Amino acid sequence: MPEVKQYAQGTPSWVDLATSDEKGALKFYGALFGWKDSPLPVGPNQFYHMQQVRGLDAAAIAQLDDAQKKQGVPSHWQTYFTVTSVDEAAKRTQQAGGKLLFGPTDVLEAGRMALVQDPQGGIFAVWQPRQHIGCRVTMEPGALVWNELQTTDSKKAAAFYSAVLKVETGRMPGPMEYTLLKVGGKDVAGIMDIPKEIGPVPPYWMVYFGVADVDASVKKAQSLGAKVLAKPMDVPGVGRFATLQDPQGAVFSVFKGSQAG
Repeated sequence: MPEVKQYAQGTPSWVDLATSDEKGALKFYGALFGWKDSPLPVGPNQFYHMQQVRGLDAAAIAQLDDAQKKQGVPSHWQTYFTVTSVDEAAKRTQQAGGKLLFGPTDVLEAGRMALVQDPQGGIFAVWQPRQHIGCRVTMEPGALVWNELQTTDSKKAAAFYSAVLKVETGRMPGPMEYTLLKVGGKDVAGIMDIPKEIGPVPPYWMVYFGVADVDASVKKAQSLGAKVLAKPMDVPGVGRFATLQDPQGAVFSVFKGSQAG
């Protein structure tokens, strides 16, 4: 895939991992996806580890800070949505019943952000890019391919994200109740109710990374210390995926599309 140059309003554009074990996470994802580490200093002995595919930024890994550790925040992946104005998105968030957890604030010269919680409890970030647009590579092995909210009320969540991100919504064809967020007619993210078999878990944004072979990637992840939360399975007409938990506890999925080469 060619290098990504920009993202439209309402599109997921970046993901990063806040982890309890920075070194362990770097080793795990480097081995699983072939990521190359390009660390950026952000403080005394603190780094924001840009992870690259083909020399292009694909994601980031950072150590949970002391405040997060004291609050018992677990290792987790976080999704960022591009917006033209973080401050306006923050206002829409509050008007739609969401909460501002952090910001709006400038992140050096990279951009401006705010951390947001939707009315059902899902947490995400809005991002107004300056020097950092987000993922420079997507839709290929080792890169971000999809973002999906699993929530307790998909209809109310869809209305919230439509209002905050100024996107359209639609329904995925088929028997499954699955809402799509759309930008310019293109599907950019999904929303679904948390499956009953998973049990009572808080709403969360799942990140999906592309792989060349889902089953082989699952085996490799297990050999590196990961747990399999959902075994490889097919979604007819869409692709094959599996859900994993890394050795530090963060949850993510791997995916190969039906038409992927």
